Amino acid sequence: MTKYLPFYFDEEQYLINQKAFIVTGESIGTLTAFCNSKLFKFVYLDNFPELQGGTRELSKVFFEKLFVKKASISDELEYLKLIKEIQKCKLLNKETTFLERKLNEKIFDFYKLTYDEILAINQVID
Repeated sequence: MTKYLPFYFDEEQYLINQKAFIVTGESIGTLTAFCNSKLFKFVYLDNFPELQGGTRELSKVFFEKLFVKKASISDELEYLKLIKEIQKCKLLNKETTFLERKLNEKIFDFYKLTYDEILAINQVID
């Protein structure tokens, strides 16, 4: 259950004491970038039941059926670099707005969204 839909790329083998979904395989950078994007939240947020306090319950069944466009190796590396930079900044309590905007712009471009589609997403997802 989460309020913010955070997805984390883990290279440190963190241990947690809560329920979590672990995804492995190819294009994990692309998947992490997509799931942290405004596009993902705009398209899929209503697939997760809303609970008290504005939280959402994530479902394994949903993630098994999720389709994410395959990225080139160079795009995958760019996504990984951005994701790692954002996560590093967050750990150091540094501002990430610029990096997150850059990530969203890259996702919007990757999915070839129009200006009007991007505007609609930005109006709904803040």
